[in-house]
Amino acid sequence: MKLIVDDADLESIRQIYEYFPCAGVTTNPSILLKAKRPPYEALKAIRELIGPDAELHAQVVGAKAEDMVKEGHRICEVLGGNTFIKVPVTREGLKAIKILGKEGYSVTATAVYTQMQAYLAGQAGAAYAAPYINRIDNLGANGVSVAKDIHDIFRRNNMKAEVLAASFKNTQQVLELAKYGVGAATISAGVIEGFLKLDAVASAVDRFTCDFYELCGEGKTML
Repeated sequence: MKLIVDDADLESIRQIYEYFPCAGVTTNPSILLKAKRPPYEALKAIRELIGPDAELHAQVVGAKAEDMVKEGHRICEVLGGNTFIKVPVTREGLKAIKILGKEGYSVTATAVYTQMQAYLAGQAGAAYAAPYINRIDNLGANGVSVAKDIHDIFRRNNMKAEVLAASFKNTQQVLELAKYGVGAATISAGVIEGFLKLDAVASAVDRFTCDFYELCGEGKTML
């Protein structure tokens, strides 16, 4: 399962990239708003930071399929290769996914709440379908189960599409999907940082350090 950062703040992305094994960055209009920079200015800065080989996901906002397609072309023109066009799975969005897929663009189907949305997006040519794990939970369903169902639908129907799970509230949700082997998960910087925030680990490391200092002297290392 690929680990992708769901953020547009350059410093947050830089910190996560420095310490964690990440495959790219996802954004959406709400995330770009928090960055308080013009969309393409923010996105180009992210591309420069993560490099040309990392995935960068950017979302269209047009209401009609034709507008979404034009936006998708522009997004890829500005941001280059390994750019994924995020398109919501609405009626118009599905039409746009079909067009962009046939043209050879990489599409991430977003705003996915149901297995059927993901199935249709996969059949239309999307590279990823992004179910909103926590938002699905808030509607009374089980987001992790929905993501697993989508993964199974893609595999059993011989689709190339992968799950790009999104909207996490805790590390356990991420772990469940990693164990299941879904394609990718896009996660906020805060939740990613929580992966290693374990008091037991810190305590064990402190104990090892104290024992080493007792053996070799304060401040000594293996150098």
